Amino acid sequence: MYRIIERRMIVPNLHEFTVEAPEVVQAVQPGNFVIVRADELGERTPLSVADWDREANTVTSIFMQGGASTAKLARLKPGDSIPTYAGPLGNETEIANFGTVLCVAGCYGIGSIYPIARALKDAGNKVYTLLEARSSYLLYWEDRFEEVSERVIKVTRDGTAGYKGHISRLGEILTLEKIRPDRIIVNGCTFLMRKTSEVTQPLAIKTIVNMNPIMIDGTGMCGVCRLTVAGKMKFACVDGPDFDGHEVDWEEFLKRRQTYNPEEVHPLRKSGCAAHF
Repeated sequence: MYRIIERRMIVPNLHEFTVEAPEVVQAVQPGNFVIVRADELGERTPLSVADWDREANTVTSIFMQGGASTAKLARLKPGDSIPTYAGPLGNETEIANFGTVLCVAGCYGIGSIYPIARALKDAGNKVYTLLEARSSYLLYWEDRFEEVSERVIKVTRDGTAGYKGHISRLGEILTLEKIRPDRIIVNGCTFLMRKTSEVTQPLAIKTIVNMNPIMIDGTGMCGVCRLTVAGKMKFACVDGPDFDGHEVDWEEFLKRRQTYNPEEVHPLRKSGCAAHF
C-alpha cells in the first residue's frame, strides 16, 4: 500500500496528489507518468508526474476529476493508502541545451510541465512559460514557474489574466513578446496540444507534445494507447508519451480519446461520487 501525503483541490476540479513512493521517486524524471488505483476494485489511471522530493520519498501529480475513478481519488485524504502506484513509466522528456524553449501548458498540464521547465533551465536554456486557461482562477503554480522562466505569459479566454483569447493567438504573442523559440513543448488537453501544433507548423518551430490517450497497463501490452505518428502506429506508453506534434494524426487521436466518455459519466452518476463535489 502507498500512503497519501497530500490530496487537495488547488483550483476547481484539479487536485494536487502527493504519494509516498520510495521506489518510484528514485528513478523518476521529467516527462514520466505513473499508474494508480484508488482501491482494489478500481481501474488503472495514468497520471503525469508534476514534482518529486527524493529525500522525502514523495511524488506529486496534478489530476482532473473527470469520471468515477478520478472522483474516488479526489475523495482520498492524507494518511489514506492506495494499492497501486506503478512507475515511473514512459520515456523521459528530451532535455538538452536547445537555446530558447517555450513551455506551453494548461489544465493538469501546468503541473506536468513544471519539472520539464525546471530541467530545461538547469540545462542552460532560456525558458519562457505560457500558461493557458479559461479564466485566471484556473491558473496555479505561477510562483514556481517564475523561478525557472525568463517570463511567465498568461492567456485566458475571458481576459482576466494576460492576453485575452486562447492558444490560436500564439504566433501573435510570440511577436509581441519578441520570443523566437528553438523548441516548444506542450502539456495539457488535446485541444491545446493540437492547436499549438497547427500554429507552429508554418512557423517551422519543432513542437513536442505529451500525449495522454486511454491506457490500461502502461507497458505496451494492451495496445489501447495506440496512435498514429508520421503514418506509423505508436504506443504512447512505451514509444512516448512525447511526440512531434506536427506528425500526430490528431483527428484519429481525438476520436479514440473520446471513445469511453459516456461510460465514464454513467458510473460517476450511479456511484454517488458526484454528490460530494
